Amino acid sequence: MGNAKKTGPYDSMREYITALEERGKVLRIKEIDQDRYEGTAFVYRMIEKMGADRCPALIFEKVKINGKWMDGPVIANHFCGWETAALLFGVEDVTDDSGAMYRAVMNKLTSFVDDNGKWKKIKPVEYKGEKAPCKEVVLKGDDVDIYKFPWFKNNPGDAAQYINTGAVFMEDPELGRNVGTYRVQVKGKNKVGMNTEPGQHGWHFVMRAVRRGKKSIPAAIALGVDPVVYSMASTKVADLGEDELEYAGGIKGKPVELVKCETSDIMVPAEAEMIIEGDVIAEMEEEGPYGEMYGYMGKKHENYYMIVKAITHKKNPWIFNNFTGVTYTTHMLPWQVGNYLKLKKVLPYMVDFYSPMEAIGISIMSIQKRFPGMGISAGQVALGLTTSKIMIVVDDDVDVTNISDVLHAVATRWQPYPASLIIPQTFNMGIDPSIKQRGISSKIVIDATKQLPIEGGPAEWPLVSKVQLEKMAPESFKLVDEKWDEYWKEWKK
Repeated sequence: MGNAKKTGPYDSMREYITALEERGKVLRIKEIDQDRYEGTAFVYRMIEKMGADRCPALIFEKVKINGKWMDGPVIANHFCGWETAALLFGVEDVTDDSGAMYRAVMNKLTSFVDDNGKWKKIKPVEYKGEKAPCKEVVLKGDDVDIYKFPWFKNNPGDAAQYINTGAVFMEDPELGRNVGTYRVQVKGKNKVGMNTEPGQHGWHFVMRAVRRGKKSIPAAIALGVDPVVYSMASTKVADLGEDELEYAGGIKGKPVELVKCETSDIMVPAEAEMIIEGDVIAEMEEEGPYGEMYGYMGKKHENYYMIVKAITHKKNPWIFNNFTGVTYTTHMLPWQVGNYLKLKKVLPYMVDFYSPMEAIGISIMSIQKRFPGMGISAGQVALGLTTSKIMIVVDDDVDVTNISDVLHAVATRWQPYPASLIIPQTFNMGIDPSIKQRGISSKIVIDATKQLPIEGGPAEWPLVSKVQLEKMAPESFKLVDEKWDEYWKEWKK
């Protein structure tokens, strides 16, 4: 696979995967029969047996799809823990300590944001090489055939095969460029669905084209872009009219290199594995169902579609598949950093903030509690600024990344009444399977801070047992740490 830097940011997805493999975080599997959903079942079992943080990225070298064995590689679970997030965002000392790596990445990304909450930007530049890597092979006209490539149908309930790791590029005369991640349903050899949800930036771009009298808008789906570009495409860091690639350049410390499409003036990343070019038609037709990120099957609905006019790619392109709702992803951490910084501005007493990748819709925040009501009020503000449905508020002695510690605080410091606040109706993500009306949800604050007597808590809280040990026998942990290797030398796994 060639040589790779030990830590990122990386110039290509191949370089990043090589770095994962050098760290022992890649499992190669020679063949997978996806017609029997072998790949999906394998990923479910792997996570059940190993836990999400310990699971490696997967490379399927050959896959069976639609009755035909196809050459890969198809790569999955490539954002497989906070260690991999640390790698791709350029943390220098990468370890397998999940909580430490989460905080290291948070600190790294926070360093790219100034005191006014503005992320560092570097404008993209045009690729100056002789031939861009994404154009080693150019297919147009009758040569265009989406089915030549091994796109997965993850679940028998899915409507079709899906291209679900693409960065969709669109341009608007006033707003400039938009890069967003939208699932793309394979509908024919030169036709795909384009699931830009109402309210998303891509949807706004199509609507603006319609208002200008257009029946379609040029678009390009860039696949296998470098990890930072994909991160920016998948998050909500850039507002409408801001360029995600400028933010990617700021994190990478250098401009993203772009090359012009074959059939439009859209500029796309030169190092991408593949570019699918075409026109998004401003007509609605059936899309889905699809296994959603919450781990439930979604419903059929209507959305736009795209007519494919050209496909360009590297020789033997690497295909990336997201087992949506099965695997967990860590590359979207800039979104969480953005939420943290917004909350820190209005809640200066907030200490830490964490949204577990295993439980979409739940967030945990710790605060320095001084006065009655601070837990409930902090949680209420946080629910208003995030897409969380459940906000658990804990004291600053609780590690928000340690779910055992958080659950212990809920079990021992929280009383359902009066330390809860239910918000009966507010906006939330439309794909939450528990909601009755799309986009409308109730929310709850769980105040698991130590309740003061005026809040209904006990007159005095006993010391946490571990804290008692640390205070009264401070040498105990130092002794164990010094003898750690000695304890384990006779252990037979």
